[in-house]
Amino acid sequence: AIASRDLSRAQALAEHFGARHAFGSYEALLESAEVDAVYIPLPTSQHVEWARRAIEAGKHVLVEKPLALKAESIEPLIAARDKAGVEVAEAFMVRYHPQWALVREWIADGRIGRLCHVQGAFSYYNVDPANMRNQPELGGGALPDIGVYPVVTTRLSTGAEAVSARATIERDPTFGTDRFADCSVDFADFRLSFYVATQMAARQTMVFHGTEGFIEVDGAFNAGLYAQAAVHWHDRSHGRSETARFGAADQYRLQAEAFARKVAGGTEPLFSLEESILNQRVIDAFYRSGEAGGAAVRV
Repeated sequence: AIASRDLSRAQALAEHFGARHAFGSYEALLESAEVDAVYIPLPTSQHVEWARRAIEAGKHVLVEKPLALKAESIEPLIAARDKAGVEVAEAFMVRYHPQWALVREWIADGRIGRLCHVQGAFSYYNVDPANMRNQPELGGGALPDIGVYPVVTTRLSTGAEAVSARATIERDPTFGTDRFADCSVDFADFRLSFYVATQMAARQTMVFHGTEGFIEVDGAFNAGLYAQAAVHWHDRSHGRSETARFGAADQYRLQAEAFARKVAGGTEPLFSLEESILNQRVIDAFYRSGEAGGAAVRV
């Protein structure tokens, strides 16, 4: 089923993709007994509202990242989820890409010794005023759109949680969105530093640097678009290296299939709302730090 505020658009998409149902409103889709679960790809500022409405309608929910613009907005969704007895997950597709499972495995196996520092970057160039990423009222900005990725992949790869964070933020004088952020996160046993930008040349990378070697991830977040999915390990002296490539992996399909299995009664864990809160708390801390001139703040 496909829902749009314009029935003709929904019908055209339904015909194109072979969907059995087309609805001229989101409410009509949620009222349908034919629909068991929904994916919500609306602008960020609408995610929490429509996730809540879908949950209250008894639907399982996969909602696009970032789920919310404040961590505190997620807590009512947990109560609603538990009351309705449905599955709700934030759509962090990287959670399901096998390259990140390998990074976790290599770190856990001690391939790089003690992890000391994680370094990352995510940037693209977009100055379209009609694009929601450049509209603060819709939840635009670099940190909500892409700042979540270095944070979530560090958390997924290490199992560690942030203690404090700091950021210097540059805002676009016309749009008012954060177009650049230089960020640092203290994970107690190691640090993460990265930058994100919406008006810089496209780049993606993540590096996990330890005492005995380092791991570098190509196409870290949009594998296949920025670079082919590949994970490289180098030992301390660069005398040995290993590369694993994942050219056939489609992280969006893997995410949808994992969600479908869970809804059907499977036991595979999804990216839970509890995890969403932990991730969003770091983004919230970046903004507080930016307002405080880049001072470190507790997460």
